[in-house]
Amino acid sequence: MPIPPIRGSMAGRRRAAVIAAVVTFSTVLTGPDLAAADGTPTPSVPALKLDWEPCVQGSPFDCATAKVPLDYLKPGGRTIDLAVIRRQATGPGRRIGTLFFNPGGPGGPGGPGTVQMPQNYESFPREMRERFDVVSWDPRGIGNSTAVNCFASPQEAAAWNARKPAGFPVGDKERAAYIAAYKDLARRCEQRDPELLRHVSTTDTARDLDRLRQAVGDPQLTYLGDSYGSILGATYANLFPGKVRAMALDSNIDPQAWTNHASDEDPRLTTFLRMGSDRTAAATLDKFLALCGSTTSSRCAFSAGSPKATRDKFDQLMRRLREHAVGVWTYGRTVGDTVNSLYNVHPGWTDLAGRLQELWQGRAPEPATFPPPPPVPNPNPYLGDEQGGAVLCGDSPNPRDPGVYHALEEASATRAGDAGRFWTWASEGCAAWPVAANRYRGPWNKPTAHPVLVIGTVYDPSTPYQGAQAMVKELASARLLTHDGYGHTTLVNPSSCIKNYESRYFIDGTLPPVGATCRPDTPPFAAAKPGGGIATGGGAMAGIVS
Repeated sequence: MPIPPIRGSMAGRRRAAVIAAVVTFSTVLTGPDLAAADGTPTPSVPALKLDWEPCVQGSPFDCATAKVPLDYLKPGGRTIDLAVIRRQATGPGRRIGTLFFNPGGPGGPGGPGTVQMPQNYESFPREMRERFDVVSWDPRGIGNSTAVNCFASPQEAAAWNARKPAGFPVGDKERAAYIAAYKDLARRCEQRDPELLRHVSTTDTARDLDRLRQAVGDPQLTYLGDSYGSILGATYANLFPGKVRAMALDSNIDPQAWTNHASDEDPRLTTFLRMGSDRTAAATLDKFLALCGSTTSSRCAFSAGSPKATRDKFDQLMRRLREHAVGVWTYGRTVGDTVNSLYNVHPGWTDLAGRLQELWQGRAPEPATFPPPPPVPNPNPYLGDEQGGAVLCGDSPNPRDPGVYHALEEASATRAGDAGRFWTWASEGCAAWPVAANRYRGPWNKPTAHPVLVIGTVYDPSTPYQGAQAMVKELASARLLTHDGYGHTTLVNPSSCIKNYESRYFIDGTLPPVGATCRPDTPPFAAAKPGGGIATGGGAMAGIVS
């Protein structure tokens, strides 16, 4: 059924009335009667007000700060700040409402929306920019919001970071240093602000999102969530099912993998191994090498003239790096850079091929470059490993015994090669991390006021296509849209076909036909105009679910 515009929307009233018999919703903007993850009702929270002003002089983006309770069960207690950003709808008189956007990473779950939304704003479909204010925010614990920061100074953070190997550890000595570094990080964070650590869960952020929805005056939520933003969206949809106007989830995390099937047992696998990140990264890397080998070295610098020869060349390079680094480019760092560089096809794949070729020739390449800073007050906030880690580790179970990670690495490497080693160690920092106070672990099938659009990419180096299929099965009402392409999220790996379906869904609720499949606008290694992208890369827990 088409979704009416937000203005005066009565959409889903009859269906929401049925749901309300089971789940308690907010009925007034001044006091949401939220339910805690365990079903305990939370006290009323005062209405949120956003005082918008230009982010910086001459900027087309507006900024505001939202004050929200640290603990929604104690609304009169400590408050924290959320940094919020808005770009107003560009079509005068045609505005429908507000589209909330969570970009995922980098730096793990919950990247800084105040940076990534303006960096990628032009990638949103034109009609969506005309009809919606686009709003994003730095989730609690991240970036310019009240942030998890476990160091007294940047110098102290840099010294800690230098103690551990880049990418992932290789050999007994590096493994011991890596484990010790993350154990020390967890200790520092516990000492610095233990209360904040326990209240940066996805449940807490979903409640923040509902407060922001109320603050902009929308009776129901319109939302786009990428990667980690998919699990945030699924959590919101099940905490506030009657408030879903339109929700698109792109590059999806399987909710059962995220929660370890809501089990209280110590998990056998890490979050990313349960998700299948190792296998999907290996498949994407194999596709990168095959396509590279199918073209000339003028299009893909690492090409050896055929897919097989290019795969063999990559394997040989990895063996060489395991024996001898090229400058700072160790085997672990190179594999980490390779996986992260597969996220954004243009220009990421071409640039990656250039760095691999330089390493092949024995030269240390320059690191990947980041997009230019957007016109916001602080375009380069601190984004240490502990920020994404606080969300991931507090929310999603990982093995508590550091000693099991090496065996898990070897098992993953047998099925996923080099990428398996990277993804195994990506969440070792969770071994000593405290659990969040309020985690949502299901159910995931509460009937929403309107169906959800789920988008999955076939060759995604982080969130496998199977995650999108699983999300559709878990949600009460969802439609799968397949991107038969490459990279992580369709926002930065454009397909006009995806954008057209997405626009129609957000504007009037029209879902794609069952089985709809789209292809990318420009294949890898073609003469493409480089697009803006979400920066990825960094430490062990950086560039993970981004």
